[in-house]
Amino acid sequence: MKKIIDTIKNIFAIEDLRKRIINTFLYLLMFRIGSYIVLPGIDSSKLADSQGGMLGLINTFAGGAFGRASILALGIMPYISASIVIQLLTIAVPQFQRMAKEGEEGRTKLNQYTRIFTILITFIQAFGFLATLRGGQGASPILNDNFGFLVSTIVFLIAGTVFTMWLGERITDKGIGNGISLIIMVGILARFPQSVWGELNARSTQGGGGLFVFLVEIVFLLLVIAFTILLVQGTRKIPVQYAKRVIGNKQYGGARQWLPLKVNQAGVMPIIFAQAIMFIPGTIAQLFRGNPFWDGVAMNFNSQNSWIYDVSLALTIIAFTYFYTAITINPVQIADEMKRNNGFVPGVKPGKSTADFIDNVMSRITLPGSIFLALIAIMPGLTRSFGMSTSFAQFFGGTSLLIMVGVLLDTLQQIESQLTMRHYDGLMKGGNRIKGRTQQVQSM
Repeated sequence: MKKIIDTIKNIFAIEDLRKRIINTFLYLLMFRIGSYIVLPGIDSSKLADSQGGMLGLINTFAGGAFGRASILALGIMPYISASIVIQLLTIAVPQFQRMAKEGEEGRTKLNQYTRIFTILITFIQAFGFLATLRGGQGASPILNDNFGFLVSTIVFLIAGTVFTMWLGERITDKGIGNGISLIIMVGILARFPQSVWGELNARSTQGGGGLFVFLVEIVFLLLVIAFTILLVQGTRKIPVQYAKRVIGNKQYGGARQWLPLKVNQAGVMPIIFAQAIMFIPGTIAQLFRGNPFWDGVAMNFNSQNSWIYDVSLALTIIAFTYFYTAITINPVQIADEMKRNNGFVPGVKPGKSTADFIDNVMSRITLPGSIFLALIAIMPGLTRSFGMSTSFAQFFGGTSLLIMVGVLLDTLQQIESQLTMRHYDGLMKGGNRIKGRTQQVQSM
């Protein structure tokens, strides 16, 4: 306990770090306040309590703002979609590839394109949001559904997304951690206390299992979190030796470094892509209602408690993990950069042999990584089959848990870097360091 208190004192003793933490808290508070401001022309008392499927995912990322029809209803999701599009374009389109290699100027251009795509995607998603409001169960929450309401809602939703994007950039520049990721994490965590309280009440009722079952669930949750941390931080280090060079009276190179290849290189993207794909069969089945085959497809693919859904989701995640890893990691490029810098893997020839070696290592570690990722993704569905509430089960895996663990590790790693840079003790004992997802190659 004394160690924790001393660490907190050290954190707030550093003026720059203290200001960054306060700025982060204030910006996140602004986001949470905005998520409760309802769009003009909406009767909040007639809104649905929750949404399932992809709408539930958007509502989770927006911190419940989607379900409340807030001005921040679409949250940061359009920006994430635009970032994914730009990332794929930098891989597939030569013009974008050149911009990605132009340094700071190229990154500025790509950021501008990302902002433009964000506005376009928000404009399109705004019509889907209006369709959701109009197609809800019961009385429509729209007070006066006319052209003026349509235009004002689209303007407010675009402004809300741009404001959220601005908050994320301000947190990154003036705060601590990645602003976009922190906004998503706060939106997810905002539901955690209510979910825990609801699960406790459900277990306390007659036939709910009692307090013992609730404590078992908490212990299991901690084990799942520990397992997820291992997945996020797991790396396979490849030794890289750099040849010695003598220039004048000085010797350069000769040091051994490590090329860390992550077990889960794709991060949370395979789950997001796979969940989007899994909605397609159920959507198509709705067009053929009354047909026994398509009714069975709708029943299995619209229920996350179905074993057919879980198996299909797991296989899709494994496939997307391999696909996304293949387009983000280029063994040939890594081998060429090592060769240009007089680096080589001990026992492996530079050039093509090094590229093949890195590709083989990535293939071997991607398989267990993709299987573990699939298990985490289907964990909420498995826990619901044991009687756990839906709101509490979502914290046992899936996108929510991976984002929370990854963002917290990144943020703590940045705080620890600030402490060690000023000769303070880190957050861990014994000289251990917290490794974030973005940690670079470590020297031996």
